[in-house]
Amino acid sequence: MKNILMFTLCLVGYSLSAQQEASPKLVVGIVVDQMCYEYLYRYYDKFGEGGFKLLMKEGTNCRNTNYNYIPTYTGPGHASIYTGTTPSNHGIVANDWYDRNMHRGINCVTDSTVETVGSSSINGQFSPVNLKSNTITDQLKLTYPDAKVISMSIKNRGAILPGGHLSDGSYWFDYQTGSFITSTFFQASLPQWAKDFNAKRYPEKCMKKEIWKTYYPIEDYTESGPDDRPYEHLLGTKTSPTFPYDLAAISGETVSYGIFTSTPFANTYLTNFALNAIENESLGQDNQTDMLCVSYSTPDIAGHAFGPYSIEIEDMYIRLDLEIERLIKELETKVGKNDFTLFLTADHAVVPVPQYLTDKKLPGGYFFLQEHMLKLQEIISQKFGADLIEAQDNLNIYLNHDLIAENNLDAKVIRSFIAEHIQSWDGVKRVFTADQLYNPGIDDQWMDMVRKGYHHAESGDVIFILEPGYLPKTVDSESARKGTSHGSAFNYDTHVPLLWYGKGVPAQEIYRNIEITDISATLSHLLYLQNPNSLTGKPILELLK
Repeated sequence: MKNILMFTLCLVGYSLSAQQEASPKLVVGIVVDQMCYEYLYRYYDKFGEGGFKLLMKEGTNCRNTNYNYIPTYTGPGHASIYTGTTPSNHGIVANDWYDRNMHRGINCVTDSTVETVGSSSINGQFSPVNLKSNTITDQLKLTYPDAKVISMSIKNRGAILPGGHLSDGSYWFDYQTGSFITSTFFQASLPQWAKDFNAKRYPEKCMKKEIWKTYYPIEDYTESGPDDRPYEHLLGTKTSPTFPYDLAAISGETVSYGIFTSTPFANTYLTNFALNAIENESLGQDNQTDMLCVSYSTPDIAGHAFGPYSIEIEDMYIRLDLEIERLIKELETKVGKNDFTLFLTADHAVVPVPQYLTDKKLPGGYFFLQEHMLKLQEIISQKFGADLIEAQDNLNIYLNHDLIAENNLDAKVIRSFIAEHIQSWDGVKRVFTADQLYNPGIDDQWMDMVRKGYHHAESGDVIFILEPGYLPKTVDSESARKGTSHGSAFNYDTHVPLLWYGKGVPAQEIYRNIEITDISATLSHLLYLQNPNSLTGKPILELLK
């Protein structure tokens, strides 16, 4: 009996060992905030050979990867990539939403029960407390507690949601001190290597001496431009949105870390931090798979200001390509070319500046919320005897449920009345009530995307979406018509890159439709893991041959 038991234990041990050996020693997830699929091709000739081109040529290029829900924002994007499901399950329905209990808007990762670690600011009071599903990183830690998970980003949500609940270290940028910080949810103190890194004061030094110039001669940027366009916001004290950007000159008397995060130097800063983590956390140095999650936020920060056809964004991606190359080279040296697997994708893409579209006589425009909401509140008060709207956030209308009950009103009738009225507004494509979104018998492409992005606790009572090319703005102004954003169900927001590279990844292009939730579904098989608890994605079989 004893011999049989020993044989069984050896067999199990051999099986686990074989599985771990078949998996990569390190999985690296790179999310580029606000990256359009076509950037890979529009800027292709200006990329080097070791960054995006390497991933495209020697890896798997999933050319038809799409988001399958709305809204397409940073928080939901990162949560969906790493949980393998949509906001209807993981609960991160936007970057922020109206909290009915607090009667105010909250950030998707806000957590007042934790404290900042790494500075004395309040910028560390964040955690994954609002994330209702397990991530693939959580699943790895649940299965193999000795696995390490390290996550980082300029944005707090870009670091926290990929790392999940069991992260060994999730770090984000503190705009007050210019350092990487975390919260007591993850650690009681920063590791020494992170303290040493912060002590070098890279952002502060950049702001005092660096000048952002184009990497190539500016006249060669024929894919974009011209440099001085009326659709771009100004950085700092600049009087025109043009190169060069002398950071000290445009920052003023005090160091502006907001300006720093709008420049390619912030991407370099994040890459430096990732390389320090690989070295000091010994990632990928044993037979137990680790995960490193890196989210480049700066392309989004700059993208909002300049738009996708600006020279600034082209130069941003030319320089980001160099950071990707630097990271890959370090991985091949420190971990081994055949011992890591990397994927690169985006949390959303972006709409061209609507004013640019309208000037080109293309569909698009602006929807000014304040004037519409005031009229809607007036009509509701006349119809039902009280203003029943409590808040509007992300095109979600939140009703005052207590007031409705006090007046013995029918909430369903009110929702239908509001939806019918909103549908008559110019620029509105579709309107949906909570009742419709919970009706499984209705099959409609736009409703399905809204339904997948809806969670009853965080979402509103009525949700509407705008026509293609439109952006919601609070009020009309010169500033409102500059820059751009994202969040819609349309291809300019939903179609993103997805590149795989490294151990076991064949050189191929895949043209069939792949949904963003398929990334974690694929990783669970590459790592021999149980699917994360709410996963709805499907594995990319072409990667599992």
